[in-house]
Amino acid sequence: MSVPDRISDQSGGPSVTASDHRRFLSRSRFEFAMLAPILAVAALATFWPPDGNERGEWVQFIGRFHPLFTHFPIALFLLVPILEIAGRNARFTYLRLSVNFVLTLATIAATAAAVLGWCLARSGGYSGRLITQHMWGGVSLSIVCWICWLLRARLRELASAYTVALALGIGLVSWTGYRGGQLSLGPNHLTEHMPGGLRALLGVGSNREAFGLPADPNTFYGARIQPIFTARCINCHGEDKHKGNLRLDGYKALMRGGKNGPAIQAGNAQASDLFRRISLPASHDDFMPKGKSPLTPDQVKAIELWIGAGASQTLAVDAIKNAPSGPASPSEVTFAEVDPAAVAKMRSAVAPAISQLQKQFPNVLDYDSRGSADLRLNASLLGSKFGDRDLEAFAPVADHIVIADFSRTAVTDHSANAIAAMKRLRVLRIVNTQLTDAALSRFDALNQLESLDVYGAPITPAVLPVIAKLPKLLHFYAGQTGIRPGNSVPEALAGKIVF
Repeated sequence: MSVPDRISDQSGGPSVTASDHRRFLSRSRFEFAMLAPILAVAALATFWPPDGNERGEWVQFIGRFHPLFTHFPIALFLLVPILEIAGRNARFTYLRLSVNFVLTLATIAATAAAVLGWCLARSGGYSGRLITQHMWGGVSLSIVCWICWLLRARLRELASAYTVALALGIGLVSWTGYRGGQLSLGPNHLTEHMPGGLRALLGVGSNREAFGLPADPNTFYGARIQPIFTARCINCHGEDKHKGNLRLDGYKALMRGGKNGPAIQAGNAQASDLFRRISLPASHDDFMPKGKSPLTPDQVKAIELWIGAGASQTLAVDAIKNAPSGPASPSEVTFAEVDPAAVAKMRSAVAPAISQLQKQFPNVLDYDSRGSADLRLNASLLGSKFGDRDLEAFAPVADHIVIADFSRTAVTDHSANAIAAMKRLRVLRIVNTQLTDAALSRFDALNQLESLDVYGAPITPAVLPVIAKLPKLLHFYAGQTGIRPGNSVPEALAGKIVF
């Protein structure tokens, strides 16, 4: 006996076909498939929230796509009410036919953005109220998108609930986007350049007030130091967002430090991580403020002198006699004038060789700055296609290379002498290469080297005495090598090895 195609409802209601039942099951499975990743990212945000620590290069790499995906759910979701309203006109009723499809894409895009956002926040060293609010705003938006999509399929019975959900979603898009803008552009990004008349009309306080009252202006810290941090640092290290668990919006927070320990060593500027970072070249991995113009020389000098004098909160404003004259204005950013003729003359000796190398290896070699003859060599762009014989071609410009990255290339110990010939190197990366202790033992001539990254290379503790002799070395990245945290290290490397 075959199963009837139509099953009668004994109560006299409409009958349900077997195909209706199959469609219902298929729809239910699809609804769960859409909801599962949303619940997963909500669980991740709940049990593994951002904690200010950096971890997992792959997770960080994936998370960097978050800004790209963020704009998709915003555009798609805001398109829905436009289609719904326009579709009420008899001439444009066809527009409403696409609403379900647009909501499906918006739900998928919002979920992807939330997952990528969690990856970036959890692994990128972020923490703080803004991070948490922005993250949960994104997760909530993905839930609301799913609810709208669900209600849209049952529009006749749940039209009012669908309208409310749409309104809630529009509010979430606005609020989450505003929080995202504060994270990337600063807490006062909407009012920073607001004209004074409009500011007065809306009753909006000044930017200075937005960051709170300054420290005591009669102290060196309050008059000269905190204003620098307020203008240049607290967008990333303030109350709402404190990358690396470091806050610079107040004296106590500054002296407490962050995930890497104290940022200030009172009385010793050279041993203070904060001073080291702000005085590094802008091209250095550890330079701060990252992605922005450096502090002015006067600002750096003021911080150096303040730390050297004991980093006191109560030191009188005029107690440091040799401090740069005038206020350390946080808005002063100056750039040295570049004389094209002088630069061309400086580069003339190596310009032909550089031109030839740039043709042979596109995008691999470039000048370190517009007014310098120093060079940056980034062979990592070529990966395993770049080997020992390729490196030999750079011998004519070896004396001008100050930054070299051979990560994931095919260079071997045969290139040790070629690298050692780059005597002005400040930064050297040989991540995941086959360079061994034999190669590193020849790097003792690199007396300008400040940063050495051997992550994933076959390096052992036997090379530590050689590395310890590098006079300017500040950081030695030795993760995933034969060097382990428990190994005994020379005193000269204490505090410099990063795993």
